[in-house]
Amino acid sequence: MNQTRTPIVTLTGVQKYYGDYHALRGITANIGQGEFFSLLGPSGCGKTTLLRAIAGFEDISEGQILLDGKDMEGVAPNRRPTNMVFQSYAIFPHMSVAENVGFGLRKSPMSVAEKRAAVGQALEMVGLAKFGGRAAHALSGGQRQRVALARALILKPKVLLLDEPLSALDKKMREVMQVELIKLQREVGITFILVTHDQEEALVMSDRIAVMFEGEIAQLADPETLYRRPNSRRVAEFIGMMNFLPARVSGEAGGRICVEVQGLGPAELEPAQCPSGAKPGVAQIGVRPESLTLLYDGQTAEGGREASGTVREVVYYGDMTYYDILLDGTPAPVRVSMRNTPGRRVLDFGARARLGWDPRAMVLFG
Repeated sequence: MNQTRTPIVTLTGVQKYYGDYHALRGITANIGQGEFFSLLGPSGCGKTTLLRAIAGFEDISEGQILLDGKDMEGVAPNRRPTNMVFQSYAIFPHMSVAENVGFGLRKSPMSVAEKRAAVGQALEMVGLAKFGGRAAHALSGGQRQRVALARALILKPKVLLLDEPLSALDKKMREVMQVELIKLQREVGITFILVTHDQEEALVMSDRIAVMFEGEIAQLADPETLYRRPNSRRVAEFIGMMNFLPARVSGEAGGRICVEVQGLGPAELEPAQCPSGAKPGVAQIGVRPESLTLLYDGQTAEGGREASGTVREVVYYGDMTYYDILLDGTPAPVRVSMRNTPGRRVLDFGARARLGWDPRAMVLFG
C-alpha cells in the first residue's frame, strides 16, 4: 500500500562529505504523501544528517532532493514546505504556551483574530486547548513536546521532520506519546519523517522504515517485513532480538532449500527465507525468541519438530518470561519468550525443557 503513494520526498543519490568523512553514501528513496516514515539506525549512521539535509540545514555534496516535485538545491530552510521538531524542543521559557505556538506566525499577514484562532486550533490538535495561558517553563516533558508539535504544525508544512522527539521522556510517557503521534499524523494527514535509534519506537509508529548503517540504507521496508524477513544478519541483529544457530545447506528439493540446523534438525525453507541466497555449505539460521515454543507435559510439536535442552537463565517480566535454553549439541543458549498465561508455570533454572519450532519462522544467512 505504501509503495503506491504519490512521492512527496524524492531522494536520489544523496551524498554528503565533511572533509574526508563520507556521512551519506548515495541515499535513494521515495517517501509518500501522508506516510509515517522512519530513519532508524545507531548513533553516527547519518540519519540526522539526512533529516537536516531534507530540511535545508545541511547542503548535500552530490545528488538531488525533491520536495513535492521541486528541486531543493539552493532553497533556504524557511522556503521549503517542511518544519522540524528538534530533540530539545527549543521552547522559549519566557513565553506562554500560546505565544510559543504562534511564534512562527509573527510575520504572517494574518489578522490578530486569525492568528489567535490558528493558535487555538493547533493547541486543540495536540490536546492542550486549556493551556494557552500557562507559562512554558511550568510544563511537563510530555506537554513541552506537544507544544513543539503544535508550533511546527501551525505553519501547515507538507512534511514534518522529527529528530528523536521522544528521547527525553520517561518510558511510560514515551509509549503514550508514540500513540498520540500516530493519531496526530493520521488526523493531519501530512508526511512525518522520524529519526530514532529506538527499534521498538520505529516498529510501533511507522508505515515504512529505512534502516541505516554508516551513511547507507541497509534495508527499506514495512515493519513486519523488517522484523520477519531482514535482508542481512546486521539488520536482523539491530531489529529486535534474534537467535542465530549454526546450520548447513545441503541442497534443494522441490524448489525449497534443505538445511540441517544444529540443535533443531532438518528443515526446508522457501527461497524468500534466504535473502542472501542458499549456496551449499556452512550457514546460519536466524529465529526470533517468540518463534520457539516451550512444550509442557502432554504437549506435542507440530510435525514432530521438537528439540531438548537445559534452562540456563530465567528472566520474569510479569506478562512475559524470557528463558535462555542450551539446546543439546549446541555451543550457546537460545533465547525463548513465553507469555505468562494462567496455569502456565515458570520453569526453574537448570530444568530440562522441550522446544517446538516452525521452519516458516526461520531466516537463512550465508
